[in-house]
Amino acid sequence: MLLFVGLGNPTPDSKNNRHNIGFKVIDSINQKYGLSKQKPKFKGLLTTGNIENKKIYAIKPLTFMNNSGICIRELLEYFKINAEDVIVFHDDLDVDFGKIKTKFGGSSAGHNGIASIDKFIGKDYSRVRIGIGRPDLKISVSDYVLKDFEPEEKDEIEKVTKNIIESISILVDKKLELFSSTVNNK
Repeated sequence: MLLFVGLGNPTPDSKNNRHNIGFKVIDSINQKYGLSKQKPKFKGLLTTGNIENKKIYAIKPLTFMNNSGICIRELLEYFKINAEDVIVFHDDLDVDFGKIKTKFGGSSAGHNGIASIDKFIGKDYSRVRIGIGRPDLKISVSDYVLKDFEPEEKDEIEKVTKNIIESISILVDKKLELFSSTVNNK
């Protein structure tokens, strides 16, 4: 049993923000693998199904990015899922645009959504860090992450999302290094 978490903000005007790339990945997983219809549960939108013969729960927290951990903890407690079986998809300023890095545990590196999850469930879970690059000096980090992808960036984001979905069986087996290598080399 695994829990996929996509980080983002639930407002309609946030849909295409850089900060919402985690929501986009969860939506793509739901569509590609025919997970159940999204239902509001545990302060998020929950879907369930099977991928590679493994039970999958996928959630998009509706608590806003900075309180994502509240939603995750409730779900883990209810379904008796271990933190080690959680995989979080989120944006990352410190990863080159359109690339991904994976890791198990570690610091939040200033990402408020990850800091919230760390606070509520600890740090022993997997992360798929999707690169959104750094802003130039003319824009603050908070404005940058809440800004929509530029038209010229959308194709690259679609490509990385598609590569994540096509390689999901590797991630289901928790082969993090192989997963990031496969996605980045497609």
